[in-house]
Amino acid sequence: MPRLMLALPALFAVALSSCSSQPQQPPAAPPLAGARIGGPFTLVDQNGRTVTERDFAGRYRIMYFGYTFCPDVCPTDMQNVGAAMRLLEKSNPSLASRVVPILVSVDPARDTPKVLKQFVSAFHRRMVGLTGTPEEIARVAKEYGIFFARGKGNKDGYLMEHSRQIYLMDPAGKPLALLPETPPQAMADEIVKWAK
Repeated sequence: MPRLMLALPALFAVALSSCSSQPQQPPAAPPLAGARIGGPFTLVDQNGRTVTERDFAGRYRIMYFGYTFCPDVCPTDMQNVGAAMRLLEKSNPSLASRVVPILVSVDPARDTPKVLKQFVSAFHRRMVGLTGTPEEIARVAKEYGIFFARGKGNKDGYLMEHSRQIYLMDPAGKPLALLPETPPQAMADEIVKWAK
């Protein structure tokens, strides 16, 4: 069964809980606890260094899949992630130091390490950009239940269709929650809520 299908019940539960008008007690477990999201990977970071999921062990991860040539959604989401990180650095510097924001490119043909470096450095000083071969990207996207596909266009002018989830993963790489896309304060609050 595809990982995306396995993650759908957890995502549906999160959506239902946000629609309820009755006050609710915070759940005892994070909303994505036990979901089959995430897994091992070997990719290349924005400095050209080969990294695996083990390089992020012991730190919370904000996982986002997008691409640098995205005209609107990805830059906006990355801007919000960067702003949330800066809010967290002010309100809870100890926790913020244990959170790493990660952008995994779904467009490895154009997102070289050099291109990724310029992109991620515009949003937060500790943001990591990851790329790899098309096969490596397809594998890690599948592990995270991410859909992506190349849209119409020529060699340089195409867009990529892709899922837009922002995952919060625990220090062991297990899923905790979906982070809200906006506002940055809501994203920072959700990190504080689930990062212990």
